[in-house]
Amino acid sequence: MVFKLRVIRVLLVCFFSLVSSVTMSQESEALEGRWNLTIQKDGEELPSWLEITHSGNHTLVGRFVYAFGSARPISEISYEKTTFRFEIPPQWEPGGSNMIFEGDLVGDALNGTMVYTDGKRYDWTAVKAPKLKYRAAPNWGGTVALFDGESLNGWHAEGENQWIVEEGILKSPASGSNLVSDRKFSDFKLKAEFRYPEDSNSGLYLRGRYEVQIADNYGKEASSVYFGGVYGFLTPNEMVAKKAGEWQTFEITLIGRRVTVIANGTTIINDQNIPGMTGGALDNKEAQPGPIFIQGDHGPIDFRKIEITPIVE
Repeated sequence: MVFKLRVIRVLLVCFFSLVSSVTMSQESEALEGRWNLTIQKDGEELPSWLEITHSGNHTLVGRFVYAFGSARPISEISYEKTTFRFEIPPQWEPGGSNMIFEGDLVGDALNGTMVYTDGKRYDWTAVKAPKLKYRAAPNWGGTVALFDGESLNGWHAEGENQWIVEEGILKSPASGSNLVSDRKFSDFKLKAEFRYPEDSNSGLYLRGRYEVQIADNYGKEASSVYFGGVYGFLTPNEMVAKKAGEWQTFEITLIGRRVTVIANGTTIINDQNIPGMTGGALDNKEAQPGPIFIQGDHGPIDFRKIEITPIVE
């Protein structure tokens, strides 16, 4: 009789543990996925990104991209039903305190608050990141020169303009404003020829949302935050950067979320999915066309060619 009672107790414990696991999975399932956040901070709308996934039966983990910086891991997201909380240590943010996020699932969206590294609290909202269509056999249109070799026609600076054109070369002689194309694009092939001085840093943002890094990383191991990487997300197969001062090339194809990067004649990222926006994105409206923008707020950069071949709908 005692033995039978022990067996029954063990079976009940197993049963309730199984029920608990299933229940927790069902409650947290709606939180899982990729979310495009908009943070209301000091009168600005800051585009950010959050990914929530499960690890085992009871743990939620994730990744987060703030308005600047790279994707960083979230070791654990605590939750109770559809309310959740996580902390992120500072990366490039001022101050030494963690950023603290709390949120709730409301319908198909999230909303919550962020405590920044300075202790101030800000509101944010989020929607599920859209699925972007991939076309295996697109209809390519004609190639368009985004830089005409003579002027800044077709471009505008975000702030005070330091960009100039000299002897057929588009230049940002010093750190200043980013340069954004007036035209917007969905899927395309982009070709660019550029050079930079020692220790400089720039980047090309595809649709204004996904940065392909340009930086003086000659001789280093490949990294998602180094030359040719999709910043914080996709690491090149190898480092192919030339020495500073030499002209270099990118040939980038973006269809939906899939990107291929050919740098200096070598395919370094081949048909890989970009999970979400990188730090510094203009917006998080991924389903819409977006501009090409050149990062000018880090260091000097020169371009002698920027041309694009869009897909015709």
